[in-house]
Amino acid sequence: MEEIINTIGMNNIIIISIAINFILLIAFLVVSAKVSKLNKKYKEFMQKLGNGKNIEEDLENYMYRVERVEKQNGEINSVIKGLDKDLKKCIQKIGIVRYNAFKDVGSDLSFTLALLDENDDGVVLNGIYSREMSNIYAKPVEKGKSSYTLSEEEQEAIKKAVAIN
Repeated sequence: MEEIINTIGMNNIIIISIAINFILLIAFLVVSAKVSKLNKKYKEFMQKLGNGKNIEEDLENYMYRVERVEKQNGEINSVIKGLDKDLKKCIQKIGIVRYNAFKDVGSDLSFTLALLDENDDGVVLNGIYSREMSNIYAKPVEKGKSSYTLSEEEQEAIKKAVAIN
């Protein structure tokens, strides 16, 4: 290394270093000017594309709005899941049977009504009509069955309700 320095000379090394630094400075200024020009063209292009408005700001606003909508969709989805869960407990299946409870009554004025949820849980109502009185009886239903003795009409109403999908 010392031989190279001695051959070239210390003064020449300084001159070469200055020349290299000058060339690098010119290259830096050229690149800087090109970047500045490109940045100016980019801003003009974005404004032309946005019809006089800065499209970059519009894109940022749209991205913000999309994020808000995604957040709201997540909240809506959790509410819907809760509603689906609650809906399973609502009356979804109805079965009704009309019948004549007594021979002296002219028409099918008595009825049995089964009201069940998705799991076939609920109640069966039996309305018995006669000339002297009218009564309604209720029996709980779990999974399509009752712990109470069911009449034919009550069983048929429950069967009709369970058949609904």
